[in-house]
Amino acid sequence: MDVQPIEQCCAPFMEEVLGVDEAAELAAAFKVLSDPIRLRLLSLIAGAGGEMCACDLVEPIGRSQPTVSHHLSILTDAGLLERTRRGKWAWFKVVPERVSILRDALTSA
Repeated sequence: MDVQPIEQCCAPFMEEVLGVDEAAELAAAFKVLSDPIRLRLLSLIAGAGGEMCACDLVEPIGRSQPTVSHHLSILTDAGLLERTRRGKWAWFKVVPERVSILRDALTSA
């Protein structure tokens, strides 16, 4: 899945009609979150108040480690999560600026 991180550069998206590029960026990001596993992963990590190790996400999601890692990679590639390696473990935290762009797009009218 080819997803580009979204950048906030202008006024909130919904105060004006979306341009073609802005609509494409938002749609790609929302497409990433349209998968229930990815949405739950983002929610778990955001709810942790900091960061979480990938190893601690397998059990709550109820999927195999490779499946969880795949979904974490998609969220990271979309710019919604940051990954930090510590030895053999990967730790993830939410990128608040990226998530707030999506939240603002939903709450602006």
